[in-house]
Amino acid sequence: MRIVHDPAELEQLPRAVAIGSFDGVHRGHLAVIDAVRTTGSEPTVITFDPHPRIALGNKVELLTTLERRLELLDAAGVAAVIVTSFTPELQQLTPEEFARRYLGATGVETVVAGEDFRFGVRRSGDLASLERLGYDVVVVPELPCVSSTAVRAALADGDMTAAAEMLGRPFELDGIVVSGDQRGGTLGYPTANLRLEPDLACPRYGIYAGFGLGHRAAISIGTNPHYGGTERRIEPYLLDFEGDLYGKRLVVELWERLRDEAVFEDEAALVDQIARDVEATKAARSPRPDN
Repeated sequence: MRIVHDPAELEQLPRAVAIGSFDGVHRGHLAVIDAVRTTGSEPTVITFDPHPRIALGNKVELLTTLERRLELLDAAGVAAVIVTSFTPELQQLTPEEFARRYLGATGVETVVAGEDFRFGVRRSGDLASLERLGYDVVVVPELPCVSSTAVRAALADGDMTAAAEMLGRPFELDGIVVSGDQRGGTLGYPTANLRLEPDLACPRYGIYAGFGLGHRAAISIGTNPHYGGTERRIEPYLLDFEGDLYGKRLVVELWERLRDEAVFEDEAALVDQIARDVEATKAARSPRPDN
């Protein structure tokens, strides 16, 4: 997949395009991309970074990093992506200016979108605007109960099955492994300390079963109340893994929420509970819809 940041970097080809944030690349997004691919034209996506709502000063808990978003679009069969900065200049483009700069300049013939698609300054452009400008329009119905907002609500409940049903895959934590308290190693369960970008969504605190780097993982998300912690920590224990992960990117699937965080009578009780968590992780099943 070709990734550019300026439409002038793409050659003019007969293209079908989808336009949006594609946060999470969930099943609704994938339905749009499938419709783009079936047109027979070069499947292309225009996406935004930062997220438009963040650029406008709102708080948004993103479901994916930009890097992961692009990986998922690639896996979905997109041939080219224009990553567009959501700048004040972009926000002021009229629908006609946006179409000329991003669609006409790259050879777009078809725009695939949902019924409520809007673009241009003050969201003044719609599907009828595109048709008046000479573009073919393919409308994709929204999938009931599937949205980035609904996925965030499932994460807040710790419902990994509901999140996976909407995403079409397990929800993932995606970050960099950094130095931590290193308590896990002393307890016999060495964990990675995963640092997320500050605007990424994180599910309800607790202990989870999941998967990463080809290994099942027991994952602690929370403040480590047994040790009086106050800062959020995300600590995956990869079963049967040996190696140094410091400074490396780690993507971990969350399969099932096992329990709440807890304070134990002593470390022996904590270690006994971790052992039970590991056994539960071994028995857990992926919530991937095609399983």
